[in-house]
Amino acid sequence: MNKKFIFPAMILTALVFGVAGGKIASMSDGGMDWFVTMCTLLGSGFINLLMMIIAPLIFFSISSGVANIGSGKNLGRIGGKTMLLYVLTTVIAAIIGLVLVNLIQPGVGVSIVPADTLATVVNVDSLVGSQKTVGEIILDIIPSNVINAFAKNNLLQIIFFAILFGLFLTQIKEDLKVTMVKFLNSGFEIMMKMTSAIIKLTPIGIFGIIAKQVYNNPDLGALFSSLGMFILTVFLGIGIHVFIVLPFLTKVLGKVSPFKHMGNMSGALLTAFTTASSSAALPLSMEATEKRSGVSAQITGFCLPLGATVNMNGTALFESVAALFVAQTYGIDMTITQQIMIVVTALLASIGTAGIPMSGLVMLTMILSAVGLPLEGIGLILAIDFIVDMMRTTANVWGDSCVAVIVAKSEGETLKI
Repeated sequence: MNKKFIFPAMILTALVFGVAGGKIASMSDGGMDWFVTMCTLLGSGFINLLMMIIAPLIFFSISSGVANIGSGKNLGRIGGKTMLLYVLTTVIAAIIGLVLVNLIQPGVGVSIVPADTLATVVNVDSLVGSQKTVGEIILDIIPSNVINAFAKNNLLQIIFFAILFGLFLTQIKEDLKVTMVKFLNSGFEIMMKMTSAIIKLTPIGIFGIIAKQVYNNPDLGALFSSLGMFILTVFLGIGIHVFIVLPFLTKVLGKVSPFKHMGNMSGALLTAFTTASSSAALPLSMEATEKRSGVSAQITGFCLPLGATVNMNGTALFESVAALFVAQTYGIDMTITQQIMIVVTALLASIGTAGIPMSGLVMLTMILSAVGLPLEGIGLILAIDFIVDMMRTTANVWGDSCVAVIVAKSEGETLKI
């Protein structure tokens, strides 16, 4: 079967089995216990595999990435401007997502689990920030015990330590640095292989998660309506970011015509949309930015490949909406402090997961885990992920090229737009 049809086919199968199982269970007493057990094994087993790789993946990815960038000549003036703009655009995208999901509230009205059993799904008291001020949460990012941070899968503390580890690695003796960088790169490659293997099990995990949720909550009409509103929220947010925010920044900071640049990028953006792959669009994006818009080869060659690795505007927006959507479907109120943590985690996670297969899935696992939301909610998001993947990939590629244009103008280059 074509890979594009695997997810829709598995989702449809899960819906059919979930509804059928629920109907049979309503007519018998415990006759479908085996079905619930099977779905729990498949779904929870898949989630446990994801959680198993998150901490080492983040450590090796970020520490090796920081060490490799910092050991070269890429952390100068151009690198500083580029990273600052990537952080700015990613944070803006995540905030847009949070604002829209709070206004539209696509998950409100859909009860995934009965209220009296919610405590068995998620410990509300463990949610990040439920008993803490902003200052306490910021202080909590600094681990007092690194081993404990890994043991408890405290992702923000792991990310903080990994960044420091990579930075200070560049300051040790050259022979020791080379050995450690090789070790980190090897560790990252191992985690990439392991992640790729686990990702292949995604359809099976989706089946278990969705079938169990539908079995417990067979009101498909309300569920589909809610998912439709979720897709609309994401599309609206990406539209605002792509057609308003990024053109505004390009016009104000770059003093060029953003929509002329968008016309030059049409081939690359269409490729990103149809393939849902930033890597596939990268050659076309580099060619269009350099040859058509007039950005120098030096800035194009630095900004765009780096952006494909660390800059994920569309994905950060999507993940922010997804996290709040999961909270709404479980009837969990997220405070402003907790939502700020979602933005921070989305920003840091985009750096550590952008280069891996199905990075959106890994990134969502990180965010839900960081703010204490039930990971079972991933099943709902994966059910419609293939629909929004094309849009967020297009936003990622467009954001990278806009940053390249702004950096080029700040360096005094004369562009063709």
